[in-house]
Amino acid sequence: MAEITAAAVKELRERSGAGMMDCKKALNETNGDMEAAVDWLRTKGLAAAQKKSSRTAAEGLVGVAVAGPKGAAVEVNSETDFVAKNDRFQNFVREVTELALAEGDDIETLKAAQMPSGTTVQDALTNNIATIGENQSIRRAAQLEVSQGAVIPYVHNAVSDGLGKIGVLIALESDAGVDVLEPLGKQIAMHIAATFPLAMNAEDLDQETIARERAVAMEKAQESGKPAEIVEKMVDGAVKKFAKENALMSQLFVMDNKTPVADVVAKAGKDAGTTITLKDYVRFQLGEGIEKEESDFAAEVAATAGVKK
Repeated sequence: MAEITAAAVKELRERSGAGMMDCKKALNETNGDMEAAVDWLRTKGLAAAQKKSSRTAAEGLVGVAVAGPKGAAVEVNSETDFVAKNDRFQNFVREVTELALAEGDDIETLKAAQMPSGTTVQDALTNNIATIGENQSIRRAAQLEVSQGAVIPYVHNAVSDGLGKIGVLIALESDAGVDVLEPLGKQIAMHIAATFPLAMNAEDLDQETIARERAVAMEKAQESGKPAEIVEKMVDGAVKKFAKENALMSQLFVMDNKTPVADVVAKAGKDAGTTITLKDYVRFQLGEGIEKEESDFAAEVAATAGVKK
């Protein structure tokens, strides 16, 4: 058997990101062949990733990036918040977000894309799972683009440049200068981060959501004991109020709490002597809609220690 040197273990560790003992074992298993050892670790990494794939991953990071008239947002999940502070994980999210600018927001296409290191996104993700020891997944991605104007990014409470738990992109179509569009876009992005609009306009709201809201309003109105025609007006009023408060363009701007967002955009265009159109937006909030499993932390610690609770 070939002698396994500390230098060889160090090289394999740097190349693979795997732990020292795993690297030493890989070299022993492959008789010191570096390339074979890398493949051996990847194979074991795949096995480790499969074991972890059933765990709920609702933490992680949202990344946003822009390049010219194009922007992208990506959510990458992990099991715990600790991973979000890991440099390896942060770099992965940042690189995947940059790739989404070029590759688009189809997750399978994104996973097949090549990272700066030369590996695919999927292989890098698998290696991360094996090395960091937690299930991770690329949950969703979105890309915005304007023919003329700017896409402005915003991250609420950023943990690093372009990374945080709430990421927003604003697409402003206009021939106005960046000096006009960037501050306007940032303020609207901050508004969106705070208010979580459900759609751009009232007519864009999901009809199932409207139907549920109408049913709730009807139940409340009927409890009033008022005549049917009054009840109907009460329900219509409640639904209109809900739509107004949850559609971006009719929401009151958080900066003054009195001007509709549509009017804020229109005034900015008038002041700039041109038209500014809020074409689209993206708001990703980490873990949004993911059902987290309730767990007994004491029992988990006891199980890890081999103690019966």
